Amino acid sequence: MRAIEEYAPIVGRPAIDELFFLGEKLKGKSVQNINSTAVGGGVAEILTQMIPLLQQLGVDARWDVIKGNERFFSVTKKFHNGLHGADVEVTDEEFDFFLEVNRQNAAEMIFSDIVYVHDPQPIALVEKRNGNKWIWRCHIDFSQPNQRIWKFLEQFTTRYDSAVFSAPAFARQLPIKQVLIAPSIDPLSDKNKDLPDDVVNSMFERFGIDRSRPIVTQISRFDYLKDPLGVIKAYKLAKKHVDMQLVLAGGGATDDPEGPQIMAEVKEASEHDKDIFVLFLPPASDLEINALQRGSTVILQKSLKEGFGLTVSEALWKSKPVIAGAVGGIPLQIAHKYSGILTHSIEGTAYWIKQLIGEPEYARRLGEFGKEHIKNNFLITRHIRDYLILFHSLFHSDEITIL
Repeated sequence: MRAIEEYAPIVGRPAIDELFFLGEKLKGKSVQNINSTAVGGGVAEILTQMIPLLQQLGVDARWDVIKGNERFFSVTKKFHNGLHGADVEVTDEEFDFFLEVNRQNAAEMIFSDIVYVHDPQPIALVEKRNGNKWIWRCHIDFSQPNQRIWKFLEQFTTRYDSAVFSAPAFARQLPIKQVLIAPSIDPLSDKNKDLPDDVVNSMFERFGIDRSRPIVTQISRFDYLKDPLGVIKAYKLAKKHVDMQLVLAGGGATDDPEGPQIMAEVKEASEHDKDIFVLFLPPASDLEINALQRGSTVILQKSLKEGFGLTVSEALWKSKPVIAGAVGGIPLQIAHKYSGILTHSIEGTAYWIKQLIGEPEYARRLGEFGKEHIKNNFLITRHIRDYLILFHSLFHSDEITIL
């Protein structure tokens, strides 16, 4: 386990001293994070790295995962898609079942002084609130939610002390305090730490990918909103003009039942092209992801909707040129044509793939500027600082006016 002091050479000693100071302010208070999956997706990844660091700072922090069956996660996947603006129909019976599962989980839980609930799946646990402080953290793109689903969730959101969003566009009309806190990456994790060239080369050899030719890669869950089929179309358009290979790599999450179907569609769309590599990576494939990003020429994140898109920060941290959908929290990470490229279409994505492969010096500069932007704004130490200030503000709001 990494020590918090190991981050000092990256972010500076004063930043680490501030974290210890803020952690001391929370002495005597316990913090409980609750989400719906222990593996897969950005929330689980962040909590895996963050909980031990909070504990090193003296914070009594823990993490619990709610229980749910296949039916429950099918319903919450509908919530997820609908909150991203998809046309879905949720029945009254499904809403009732959602509440039943939340109440079953609440009956088995002991809640801490601060309860930090992540995303819609466990949102109704707040019914068991009893004198403690509750925060709801929304990690998804809330800019155009399905109104029926949102109205259902809103009755629980208003019972929280605060709501946290990743981008200004996701804020809602709520009677509670709203806070903007962007997610983060851990620069010392297996997914982001420096790797020797021989490790990177061996990983590409393992997957049969030729590093002597340009490689365009998208790392993401196999999810319609990540648009893997659109990525394949953009690749085919760009390949009419430049030689390249395409890597689509990722896995699934225990709370996402659509993954296998999307994976099958991606394989069908790519099966006749030997230069497309579809890699299903199991949990704990962080070194593989790290090596694939470091060894690629261009990184894509062609999301149609996105709460934040941590794979963008991961790739930029590795000084890679990134082309990403101009949605959700991605524009917070990329200043167009300065620290990366924002795109709005399959054709636009293909155009910029061609441009960056053909102009390696420009691509290199984008990656350099992108890394500096991530260092200044989206590392885990900043994220922990924001959380500690938020936790403190729940008990001393008169002392803190700006988050």
